[in-house]
Amino acid sequence: MASSSLTIEKVHAAYSAVRVIEDVSINVKAGETVALLGTNGNGKSTLMKCVMGIVRPTAGSIIAEIDGTKHNLVGMPTEQIVDLGIALVPEGRRLFPKLTVEENLLLGAFRSKARAQIKTNLDFCFEAFPRLAERSKQLAGSMSGGEQQMLALARALMLTPRILLVDEPSVGLAPLLVARTIDAIKQLKDHYQLTVLMAEQNFTQAIRIADRGYVIVHGKIAFEGRSADELNNNDLIRQFYLGM
Repeated sequence: MASSSLTIEKVHAAYSAVRVIEDVSINVKAGETVALLGTNGNGKSTLMKCVMGIVRPTAGSIIAEIDGTKHNLVGMPTEQIVDLGIALVPEGRRLFPKLTVEENLLLGAFRSKARAQIKTNLDFCFEAFPRLAERSKQLAGSMSGGEQQMLALARALMLTPRILLVDEPSVGLAPLLVARTIDAIKQLKDHYQLTVLMAEQNFTQAIRIADRGYVIVHGKIAFEGRSADELNNNDLIRQFYLGM
């Protein structure tokens, strides 16, 4: 499979007069898992929404390179971004609660390239998450938080994505389920050869699968760790996440 990468350059974003992101630059190389670390309210979700065209940046560029072709996502409608093969697992999962597990998954196969692979992708999702196979006819809204998070991940994979954005996968989950979810992201990334940008406030879990990462504080990149070791040994990380 040809490579896919994401380059965010000097992006600014605001809600009305309130600045949320200032001069943010991040790059995710082909096949990498990059963590965007930060506590609540520091702009992680807004940056994800900028990539997906849900929030339009006031300045800067967001370039996705897919199969050797560069696409500037700024100003592109969300459905066109999705059609390129960029999928978001949103914070809070955002499932269709009154549809079944299988119906939620089928709705994930939005883009034309994914429709041809519905059966293959569905089989893999059920293999990766056996609980979803067991509950394929159950309403999504009646499942536990952990099961819903697995369904949100699987739904994104039904898109046959090239670049996967995962926003706060640990929110609202018990510690054991957080570990399982993070492990699942790595398994899926390896199987599909994905490029992954993961926004997460659980530093300890995120760093288990991230190749490297960035720390965002008050809408600005406060630190770039070029490896997991650099993140582990950073004073800012120790102060904010490890209580040291």
